[in-house]
Amino acid sequence: MKITEYTARELSAAIRGGDMTVPEAVSGVLTEIRAKDKEVHAYVTVNEDDAMRQAENVQKRIEAGELTGPLAGVPVAVKDNICTNGLKTTCSSRMLGNFVPPYDAEAVTRMRQAGMVVFGKTNMDEFAMGSTTETSFFGPTKNPWNEEHVPGGSSGGSCAAVAAGEAVIAVGSDTGGSIRQPSSYCGVTGMKPTYGTVSRYGLIAYGSSLDQIGPVAKDVTDCALLLETIAGHDRKDSTSIARKDTDFSERLSAASEADLAGMRIGLPRDYYGDGLDEEVRKVMEDAAAMLRTRGAVVEPCDLGLVKYAIPAYYIIACAEASSNLERFDGVKYGYRAEDYEGLHDMYRKTRSQGFGPEVRRRIMLGSFVLSSGYYDAYYLKALRTKALIKAEFDKVFRDYDLILAPAAPTAAPKIGTSLQDPLKMYLSDIYTVSVNLAGLPGMTVPAGLTRDGLPVGAQLIGDCFAEEKIFRAALQLEKERGAFGRPAIFVKGA
Repeated sequence: MKITEYTARELSAAIRGGDMTVPEAVSGVLTEIRAKDKEVHAYVTVNEDDAMRQAENVQKRIEAGELTGPLAGVPVAVKDNICTNGLKTTCSSRMLGNFVPPYDAEAVTRMRQAGMVVFGKTNMDEFAMGSTTETSFFGPTKNPWNEEHVPGGSSGGSCAAVAAGEAVIAVGSDTGGSIRQPSSYCGVTGMKPTYGTVSRYGLIAYGSSLDQIGPVAKDVTDCALLLETIAGHDRKDSTSIARKDTDFSERLSAASEADLAGMRIGLPRDYYGDGLDEEVRKVMEDAAAMLRTRGAVVEPCDLGLVKYAIPAYYIIACAEASSNLERFDGVKYGYRAEDYEGLHDMYRKTRSQGFGPEVRRRIMLGSFVLSSGYYDAYYLKALRTKALIKAEFDKVFRDYDLILAPAAPTAAPKIGTSLQDPLKMYLSDIYTVSVNLAGLPGMTVPAGLTRDGLPVGAQLIGDCFAEEKIFRAALQLEKERGAFGRPAIFVKGA
């Protein structure tokens, strides 16, 4: 069986059972990357020599009985804004084009402790600012289902790598839908956990109150396994939460076919109004029918303040970004302009040359809303709106276990169309940003295809710490849906 046929848990079982070695598994993934990534461009950095050294070490530890977990030996791709010791971490920006971290992010440390092999860094929108992976300094990633279309963003590289078979499993980060939206576009499964579930230590910040690391996988069970691997309290992150309910895969394996009996799932009316593509609407109607077949009660509900989510999100995210990116000034590390006269000229030229246009746009917007005279009018008002949005979700979750919503208004747009109108690109996040504003968990599961053969994902949203309910519903949706098909790039490589 080719490496592309395995789920992460199947691959680990084959390794631990002696049917395959870790070096063979890593070599298989690297072979797929060499064959496909010139077209897909899912990766910014791949270190083959270090990956094979890691693989040989992990193999010895598995043979010695030191590593027995369900993901031991599995190679994992890491989004390029998550620090990896000794492996270049660029945020897909010229500003950090030569940055090699001297430490691992906490999530990476936990994956290494579980016996996973970190071999490459995936492409992304620069500093996670974008919804298409087109703002990357290193060029856009293409959608494996149709290379004329975007993979989504900002975790487009991670999602495209899993979809194309260039990774068995991956991690991304989600600030306003950056895992869930590209998962929908690429036909993979991705989750944004409850804020604080996964440590942000080592995640290069965009919006600190919104960012979360999460898994991207081929299916729901792999997602659950990776999330429980990276979840856990970390004293290095002041927003990290100590949870005792992160045994997601164990609870999932105990779920029965009738496990959705009595589960109440709401369909927010505002999410299914004008602006939703009719093909996406049809896929969502089919997903609702599948969940009803599995025993859930699925019915319309009211979720107010949806129209205020986009302005509140972009004000808060850009304000935090303008502060977080202040450190990139050409003094301490990263890019520095070559020709300048004096310190202030060096700052100006370094930041003008080092950041791309979308990053500069968001820094300027964030600086504006934080400036004297506008702080109260914009930033504080956005924070109050954020609290009201959380209150609206609290009201819905009194009556419903989960919410079923689209992950994006359309299937993946063509490359080059979104960046022509930044405001239109921002509006494409309408169904995902509220989850980050409220700190909730959300997950996208492949649910159907358009007439043009592009994937559409269904988004399941739960209350804080309700990942277990999301996993249960997502698994039943996955079972009812059946096989999902494969991207066009597999046909080319056949």
